[in-house]
Amino acid sequence: MLTTLNTAYTDTRAADLAWALGREPLPALATLDLELTGAKLQLRLLGASHQVLLEEERGICSETVACMPGSSTPLPLGVAKRVGDWEYEFAARVEILSPGQFAGRAQELLALVADHPHGLAGVFPGSPHAFTALLAQHHEGQMHWRTWHAYPQDGQLVATRTRVGVRVVAGRRRKRPPHQQHTCG
Repeated sequence: MLTTLNTAYTDTRAADLAWALGREPLPALATLDLELTGAKLQLRLLGASHQVLLEEERGICSETVACMPGSSTPLPLGVAKRVGDWEYEFAARVEILSPGQFAGRAQELLALVADHPHGLAGVFPGSPHAFTALLAQHHEGQMHWRTWHAYPQDGQLVATRTRVGVRVVAGRRRKRPPHQQHTCG
């Protein structure tokens, strides 16, 4: 799904992005609700980038990558955490592209996400290449999502990858009773 976001472009550069795990839902400009193999996933476009909410029988996990005033956690290159039965892995990279490369990559990514049933992209007013895009999938019992945050004025494209799954113990997944659910974060 592709949408035009009715807001000012608040992320001024890639370095302004911060990462947080376990935040409460923030006000969203656009959302996409998905149900993938028993897990509920909500992709959320914020005025300041993205948030993903994952809910399944073992608990709730939220990831926020956005310009968050007062945040002391900058965007990390990588994170691997275990919280209860959850395994969470996050990776980010910044691509520096020439104006021509940037325009081509932006068009490619927006086309990929806009036509995908598990994709959500929002274009910010003022530039067709200023966007945030998210794409989710369920693979081998785990949730995966990728995001892209575009900064055409600097030729920077921030790409992230996330994997959330249940910790495998001795070759099988652990299953907890519902009263022992965990929150990722």
